[in-house]
Amino acid sequence: MIKLKKRDKNDIYGIPFLSIFFKNRFVVRTIQLLTLILFVYGVYLGFKEPEAENRFTRYLFWGLFWSLFMVVTLSTFGRIFCGICPHGFLGKYITKFGLKKELPKFLQNRYIGIMILVVGWWFVYYTFPGFWKSSGNTAIMFTLLTILAVLIFYFYKDMSYCKFICPIGTLTRAFNKISFTFLSTYKENCKECKTFDCAKACSYNLKPFTFEKKNSMEDCSLCMDCSSACEAVNFKITKPSSSLFNKFKTNSAEVWTYILIVACIPITMSFHHGLNRTNIADRFIWSKTANFFEQTFNLSSIDTVGMFSFFYALAFSIGIVYFGMFIASKLLNSDLNKTLYTLGYAFIPIFIIGGLAHLLHSFFTHIYADIVNGFLYGFGIQDIKVANLASRKETWLNIFNFFPYLAVVWGYLILAKRVNFFDVSKGKKVLAFIFASSLITFYLGLNLYRVYVFKTYGVKQTSHNHINKTLKNNPQKF
Repeated sequence: MIKLKKRDKNDIYGIPFLSIFFKNRFVVRTIQLLTLILFVYGVYLGFKEPEAENRFTRYLFWGLFWSLFMVVTLSTFGRIFCGICPHGFLGKYITKFGLKKELPKFLQNRYIGIMILVVGWWFVYYTFPGFWKSSGNTAIMFTLLTILAVLIFYFYKDMSYCKFICPIGTLTRAFNKISFTFLSTYKENCKECKTFDCAKACSYNLKPFTFEKKNSMEDCSLCMDCSSACEAVNFKITKPSSSLFNKFKTNSAEVWTYILIVACIPITMSFHHGLNRTNIADRFIWSKTANFFEQTFNLSSIDTVGMFSFFYALAFSIGIVYFGMFIASKLLNSDLNKTLYTLGYAFIPIFIIGGLAHLLHSFFTHIYADIVNGFLYGFGIQDIKVANLASRKETWLNIFNFFPYLAVVWGYLILAKRVNFFDVSKGKKVLAFIFASSLITFYLGLNLYRVYVFKTYGVKQTSHNHINKTLKNNPQKF
């Protein structure tokens, strides 16, 4: 075991205040245990009080855990949610006493987790909008996931549930690359190491001393067990998304995660929660298709507009990416898959950075109050209620409209750097950049078009007057 005396200035473990939360074993374990207690209590209360009145279960899972804590931390410190996740926390102890078998090949597929998320959450969210508002449904889902996780942790080694089955496992691994932190080791201290304590401490069978050379933290969940085992482990502050400006072993599931999540969140929401609230909502193809199916099949029990907004967002996004990358591959004299999986990392900022606009806006207008009031309800304090931090019509909230355009610029910068990995003429690289960036450009155009439609045609009158006023004052946030 290395006993390091001096750390670099950008090493979080050497910054007194931050090191308490990221390296102090007692503090880390306390946070993990508190998260586990909240998780168990949220599930318990969901079964006890399954209706929507149970605000604690709803806002614990769908407000605090997802999306507030996860989105904010993924874009800053990285995958730290996985480090305190109850499933991963328990899994490390279960797998120690388990059978440690090899996970079957057909289950070693990172697409499993992301498809569970896309279908199990986003399809249901848009098609049956009231389903996840039920605390009972939420409790059932997390109970089933917990049972599945425990079984896989017990039977199979190397935290296979987190790597392949967890609905957010591939997502957090993929979007971890946008953050401004990187876990690795001090080379000078590792040269003479013969014990490999950091690797032995890792439940995921990873070797932290190889991360820097690979320019990838692989499946590291930032549980910080390795840093407790060896002082040579560091957790440094780096330039945001710095790993994306250099070569590393690409992963197809990560790139498809970016494409699918961009389609599921910013694109679908622009269709359904944005353009569909204008006076020309019935002109859009998803609304026309929904109207046809409602009249033909009497689908009054589901939100057909939301469902087809979701389907068209997926179709448009995948189609645009394939078209752009196909042309780019020809220009770069490269295979389509190599082109897609090399350049597709430029799509990361669209969701993470672009999504912060809506998330931060919502935090001030309702998420903060929802979470606090949910916790007050969960712990029996019902005579106190907190108000929103801001009303939707306050103009200072417009500052968050800048984020989607920052995401676009950031995506273009990543793509411009990664297109240089191909050995072709500068002219071909420029043309390839234009076509490969088609999804980013589509996202930019959609934001600009949405603003134009609201200003030109106005807001569709509904019973939600607060939404109408908000859209008139601030159409970009939708």
